[in-house]
Order: sequence, then C-alpha cells, then structure tokens
Amino acid sequence: MSIDQHSERETDVAASAVDLPQLNRRLRPGAKAPVRIIHLGLGAFHRSHQAWYTHQASDAADWGIAAFTGRRPDAALALAGQDGLYTVVNRADDGDSFAVVSSIVEAVDGADVQRLAELVAAPATAVITLTVTEAAYRLRADGQLDRTAPDVAADLELLASGSSNPTTPLGRLVLALAARRAAGAGPLAVVCCDNLSHNGTVAHNAVAGLAGAWDAGLAGWIDANVSFVSTSVDRITPRTTAADVAAVQAACGYRDNSPVVAEPFSNWVLSGDFPAGRPLWEDAGAVFVAEIEPYENRKLWLLNGAHSLLAYAGQLRGHTTVAQALADPLCLQAVEKFWDEAEANLSGPAGNAAELQIPAYRAALLQRFGNARIAHHLAQIAMDGSTKLRMRAVPVLRAERAAGRSGAAAALMIAAWMDYSAASAAFQDPLAAEVAAANRLAGARRIRALLDLVDPALAADGSVAGLVESLSGTFGERAVSP
Repeated sequence: MSIDQHSERETDVAASAVDLPQLNRRLRPGAKAPVRIIHLGLGAFHRSHQAWYTHQASDAADWGIAAFTGRRPDAALALAGQDGLYTVVNRADDGDSFAVVSSIVEAVDGADVQRLAELVAAPATAVITLTVTEAAYRLRADGQLDRTAPDVAADLELLASGSSNPTTPLGRLVLALAARRAAGAGPLAVVCCDNLSHNGTVAHNAVAGLAGAWDAGLAGWIDANVSFVSTSVDRITPRTTAADVAAVQAACGYRDNSPVVAEPFSNWVLSGDFPAGRPLWEDAGAVFVAEIEPYENRKLWLLNGAHSLLAYAGQLRGHTTVAQALADPLCLQAVEKFWDEAEANLSGPAGNAAELQIPAYRAALLQRFGNARIAHHLAQIAMDGSTKLRMRAVPVLRAERAAGRSGAAAALMIAAWMDYSAASAAFQDPLAAEVAAANRLAGARRIRALLDLVDPALAADGSVAGLVESLSGTFGERAVSP
C-alpha cells in the first residue's frame, strides 16, 4: 500500500468513526446506581476487575462507583464524557466478545480532593477500593510508614498547615477519612487491590501511619471504624491500543474512547469485614475466605513472579510481550525452575496445599501467558521492580535458603532485574536515582549495592550476593535482533 493509499484509509476510518454515535447513557439508557463505593486509582485494571465484578453483581443497581484518577485527570475526563460507561473487550484465543460496564457512575480527577471528601463523608458510602500501585504505600522494611519519604513528608506538611490539599492518593484518603469522622458517618471498609502480600495490613499501616503522624485522634478513629480488607486480584489487562478502539467501533457500532481489553480469566479472593455492607461480588465468582495468605502467595509468586522474570529476561533477549518471552526456551526454563522453587514453599489453608491446586494453576498460567492475542507488554510489567521483587522473588529466595537449598531460580530473577536496570534506556522505578548510582559501581560492589535496595539482609549475606553475581548475564545474548 502506498503512503497516499494508507492516508486515505486512515481518513476513511476516522470519517466513519465520526458518523458513529458516542457511547453514553443516552445511547445505553439506564438508571445510575447511587454512589456507595469510592475507588482511588482509576485505570484499566480497576475497570476490568473491581468495576466489572460490581457490574456483574445481582444487586448492582444499589452500588455505584465514584472513581478517582491518580496523577493525571485523563482517564476521568474520557470516562466522564461517556457518563462512566465503557466496553470490556474479552480477548480469548478464538476471538473477542464485548460488554458495556455501567458500574462507574462518576469519574473524577484525583486532584479534586473536595469531592473525594464529600463522598467519603457521605453516610451511604460503604467501601473504598484501592489500586494505587505497590510503590504508593511508602512503607519501610519493618512494615511501618516511611515518614521521611519526600512525598509523605510533603503531604504531612500540607495536612498540618491546612494551606493546600495532599498530593498522594493516601494523603488524600486520610484527609477524606477525617471528613467522615467529622460527619459522624460511621464505619466502612477499605479494600486494597494492589499486588502486595498482606495488602490489607499494608494499607492499614500506611493510612493509619500517615493519619497518626498528623492527628493521633484520627488514627484512633480509623483503627476503631475502618476495616482493611485483604485481597488477591487477578486478570491480565494490557494497555488499550488504537487498534482496540477501532475493533470496538467495528464490532459494536459506537465510539468508545475508553475501552479496556482483558483476558477471559478473572479471580478475586477477599478476606475481611465489611461493616457497612458490600455488593454481592460472589455472583461474578469472587471468593471470601478466612485465611488469604496462601492465595496471595500463590498469585504473587507464580503469576506475578513469573511476569517479573519474563519482563526482565524477555526484554534482555529482545522480546516485547509476555507471549513472545514465554515462547523463548531460555525464558520458559527460567520460569519453570522458579515455579518449582515457589511451589516447594507454598502451603494451603490449614497447611493443605492440595486446596491451592498448584499443578492446575501452573498449567493455566502457561495457557494464559501464551495467549498471543493479549499483547501484555513487558515494559509495563517491568516498572517499579525494586518494590515488586520484595514480594515476588525475595520471599521465595529466603524460604529456599532456610530450607538449605540455593534459591538460584529466585536469585536469577533479581540478577535479571539488575542487568535490565543497567541496559534499559527507559528504566522506571521509585528508587531510580539510587539504582543509577549503584550501577556506576563495578563488580561485587555494584551487586551488593543493588541488592541492598531490594533487601538489605540479603545484601549482607556474602553467599547470596555471590550467587546473584554468578547469575548476572544469563540473558545477555539476544534471541531477537533489534
């Protein structure tokens, strides 16, 4: 096709799109559910997961979501123009199916802290869900809030002065919870949906820690009135592309500026109390358990751990997506060996590992990762590695060492991250400056400095540092030419 022909085709597609109606509640009439859920971190995963589960609940008409963005308002502006409606593209090996989700009834710029406070203070609000990324909680190695982190310190100054609104999601949440306390609106549940072990405890320590550093009375009120629910969440959700937008237009006959693509599989395990009620998420397959740690570890180690390993090893080998990396025998072998180590240290509820169905879970992961129609980009997964490795590689490495084994497969994930951090021109990490400084060192000093950013205790163990150093360069030979 010539350049002129290609331009003509793009013009025709754009013109046909203009002729199509915009997705909104006039095109898809239906009553808006009242706001009873607040979400912080409006993005693709929230829309493919928590909002999708809420839409599927039999009592969905009673549970509307007001979703707030994080750093930028773009997602809220796009969704607001569609009255909160969007399309979920269910992308299976054999084709796509499409469904409009209506559970988000208000999409708001995260900087609108006044609106957040109004909604959190409303008596009808019962649940606050979070997808603010693992790095946002700013906890020290001892699990308590790092008050010296620059953004935490800045928020504490703003809260103390009352001169302006906090800028971090958790700072904004603390201010909104203060408004609920002042309104006497009663208890509610905070549901952390970020990929962290014991994520309910993590959320509690971050929120209560920030509140306590500002107002001890507020921290006490939070402890007495806010339930922090732990969850394990799972649904592969790649970034939406222009081709996905065009596919929705062609299949559905309307314009949707904010579709979200997801795999058919979804999973949500929750543990904790909902003092003001919750939707019937179990209608869509959510599971409520008394002991969540076995399910958290299964997902964090087997799925997320493999994702991180593929993200670093795969990009070093010249791949761009999970499916491409998994098709590389060297990457697949590394994943299988890591899974063997992880499986050896997984135990189910009450010690019954059989309940976790690990062999079936591993087989399903291979099938899910191999879905070439889900373009899950390795660069997206690779971000914030210093935080992610603490949940995905370090626990397995520690458990293997404690059992008298080397933990080489878990150590390889850390070594691949180190190699990637030095090779990538687009390295993104909350400790990017520290990583760059460590990478200016040489040999064993560099390895120890990088390992210290992930886990100081492991860095102090010469045998672990030596193991990681010996594994560096494993994925140095590219399988794909640039």
